[in-house]
Amino acid sequence: MLALLAGCATGVGQRQPSQALPADQSAFGRSVQAQVASHGGLSGFRLLPNGPEAFRARAELIRNAQKSLDLQYYIVHDGISTRALVDELLKAADRGVRIRILLDDTTSDGLDDVIATLAEHPNIQIRLFNPLHLGRTTGVTRAMGRLFNLSQQHRRMHNKLWIADDSMAIVGGRNLGDEYFDAEPNLNFTDIDLLSVGPAAAHLGQSFDQYWNSALSRPIGEFLLFQPTAKDLAKTRKRLEAWLATAHLQRPALYQQLMAYRSDPRMATWRNELIWANSQVLWDAPSKVLARDEPDPHLLLTTQLAPQLADVHQELMLVSAYFVPREPGLLYLTGRADAGVAVSLLTNSLEATDVPAVHGGYAPYRKALLQHGVKLYELRRQPGEMPRRKGLGLHGSSDSSLHSKAMIFDRQRVFIGSFNFDARSVLWNTEVGVLVNSPELAERTRELALQGMSPALSYQAKLQGGNVVWVTEDNHQLHTLTTEPGDLWRRFNAWMSRAIGLEKML
Repeated sequence: MLALLAGCATGVGQRQPSQALPADQSAFGRSVQAQVASHGGLSGFRLLPNGPEAFRARAELIRNAQKSLDLQYYIVHDGISTRALVDELLKAADRGVRIRILLDDTTSDGLDDVIATLAEHPNIQIRLFNPLHLGRTTGVTRAMGRLFNLSQQHRRMHNKLWIADDSMAIVGGRNLGDEYFDAEPNLNFTDIDLLSVGPAAAHLGQSFDQYWNSALSRPIGEFLLFQPTAKDLAKTRKRLEAWLATAHLQRPALYQQLMAYRSDPRMATWRNELIWANSQVLWDAPSKVLARDEPDPHLLLTTQLAPQLADVHQELMLVSAYFVPREPGLLYLTGRADAGVAVSLLTNSLEATDVPAVHGGYAPYRKALLQHGVKLYELRRQPGEMPRRKGLGLHGSSDSSLHSKAMIFDRQRVFIGSFNFDARSVLWNTEVGVLVNSPELAERTRELALQGMSPALSYQAKLQGGNVVWVTEDNHQLHTLTTEPGDLWRRFNAWMSRAIGLEKML
């Protein structure tokens, strides 16, 4: 009751609107503008296909930023990579950079006080999107609060953005956490981010502003019974410095890998490697989450992407960590395949997925897709003893699970962002991504997908005698499995999601 009263008593006036600071207000932004002008106003792009590069890019953007940093994330997990980035963010705030951080409310589960303490810095603002107003104190009360408000609480902000001085941005599938940056000993998510420079970054900034200024975004301080103080922030900074110093001693190899950006920055080199092209930034309207049932199509990213999906004539390649096509997706994919389009998909296998319930939504569609000639590849669980690989980041330090999201149209255009080919991305979560009209970037993304589809890394699902079988390679020998790989617990979860009809929610 006290928490409720504290929330109700908070003044609405604290939520002041703000906009992206123009790129020309910083020397860094002006240098990017000059580079863009030399390429006829096109946007520049570079893939970030592995964890260490993706982490380094974020850290270097913090160091290069002079006026503003805007961060938008679905999940933030504690760990050495996150703490290192927070340390850099605090240093940027100290030198006068304005930092706005917009988090989906799920991020703050049990961490409201810690996250809010960072907002005590005069140059850091933190807001929660679609927040839970009741029962925030414990995991149990939060779960109960969501249970009684499912119509809004199963709809989340899934966007992932990192924007520096409104001139450079990172968009893609990675959340923040060690498992996304090759810093977690037990799990590595293979993913793709896109470094975007120039007009595309500014348009991503416009999407951020729309979410930041939405009535659904509230300052995190509104949900605290006791507000943190400047002393709390000072204590947090000391604990952070001590923790990182201990990590340096206890995990020196990982620490050196992550902190390499300090002594060997790569941003100047990457700026010379950019692919310049026309592009379009696509995003869901924030109000998508307020729909009583399915949202109005005019609010959806998929409506903006529809012309590209309809205009593919030769090859469509999908990379989707979570793939649940439902009937509309099935009809679209089989229709394209029947029209002569080479359609292929890379998704997770049952043994590799981190959400077996989603696999239960995908599996019933396999046979129909295969019957129409759609090629299906399911990434295998990559155990720790495997040799290190480049590209998608499949490596030997931990188990791997696909988390990438990309679409390649006729080897001419590529769409990269937070969007999965499933009902959750289409209907319930909000998403963001960039469509780039570039054969070169499309081919580089296609090469990454083909690597993941190789027999040594994936199972290719095929039909044999009317049944689905899985073809793969071990010790350089192809062989066929007639039973789907995956333990009993995963099978049970996949079966249960089908049995209770969760498909529309997956």
